[in-house]
Amino acid sequence: MKTETNRWLIVLGTIITQIGLGTIYTWSLFNQPLADAYGWSASSVAITFSITSFALAVSTLFGGKLQDKLGIKKLVILAGILLGTGLILSSFAASLWLIYLLAGVVVGFANGIAYITTLSNVIKWFPEKKGLISGISVGAFGTGSFVFKYINQTLLSSLGVQGTFLIWGIAALILISGGAFFLKDAILPQETKIGAVNKNYTIKEMLHTKQAYILFVIFLTACMSGLYLIGIVKDAGMELAGLSAATAANAVAVVAICNTTGRVVLGALSDKVERLYLVAAGLLVTAGAVAVLSMVELSTTLFFVCVAAVAFFFGGNITVFPTIIADYFGLKNQSKNYGVIYQGFGIGALGGSFLASLLGGFQPTFIAIGVLCIISFLLAVTVRSPQQPAAAKEDRERRRHARPIPSQQH
Repeated sequence: MKTETNRWLIVLGTIITQIGLGTIYTWSLFNQPLADAYGWSASSVAITFSITSFALAVSTLFGGKLQDKLGIKKLVILAGILLGTGLILSSFAASLWLIYLLAGVVVGFANGIAYITTLSNVIKWFPEKKGLISGISVGAFGTGSFVFKYINQTLLSSLGVQGTFLIWGIAALILISGGAFFLKDAILPQETKIGAVNKNYTIKEMLHTKQAYILFVIFLTACMSGLYLIGIVKDAGMELAGLSAATAANAVAVVAICNTTGRVVLGALSDKVERLYLVAAGLLVTAGAVAVLSMVELSTTLFFVCVAAVAFFFGGNITVFPTIIADYFGLKNQSKNYGVIYQGFGIGALGGSFLASLLGGFQPTFIAIGVLCIISFLLAVTVRSPQQPAAAKEDRERRRHARPIPSQQH
């Protein structure tokens, strides 16, 4: 009973921390206010979210090693202080490059460190229900974006961008560092054998498998589709569906709700259904949604339905992927291995902005993303775990040794 209580306290701490981390998904609310306040273009300000996402992804490469040195509690407290400080200092930044540095690089780096380590740590505490726990954890991340959509929107209208950055930074610091006090490092046996997993791959071993690169492409595509839409959803609603600024802002709430719902629903479902098939289904639905956004005359309802579909499966895919990496490459080095695959998040964030600049608008960018989703769908339904050949070889060896040895005639 004591072990169960401790495990659920760790879940509580992870939820509080992830709520604080998820507040960064309200960034699209800041694009126009910052542009108006300082005379910058809204598109230039929007690049901040891509920088944040890229820095977040790169930092996950260091999360596992830093956790080994500092421990989960101390590391997440430091990450919370760094993230909060980055936002607080952004309230004094009058240069776009300072916004890129503080709200982009600093906030993204701190966010990624805390995100990857708390998620991987809580999954290790619940190896028998990885999908559900992953869903609860990253669902809390989505909840943070939903709650702070209203908080930051209210603050922006009453205090402006400077006051909002200040209060947002303090709140994020308290949530992230406060949740860390409930955290405790998970300890696994030297060799873990849970479910179908019979080998714990190191990063080097994982990178010698073709599955690592296939999963990277799939994850990159799933992230690009969701992150691009999240970053421009308000502006896309105004341009593609002719929505008013107030109505288009509601798309941020739709994204937050569906993002969070997808994380919890698909996370729990992934403990019962083949996980990559869930990802494949999400990619197929996303391809259809972006096709509609790019090629169909949009009503308000149709726009919100498409946005909801993309957000739901983006959230779900982000949830399911950490457990896929654990299934394919083992739990022991999960945070380090997932950190490598997670670079698809950062590249996907920049890739969406790059495609938009190259192709010249929302519609051709959505078409390109749809094509990538179809390619990744085909990869997802054909790739097989590297554990399967090992299991088959082990089974053949077992059966060979089980055969009676024929007696020899002398």
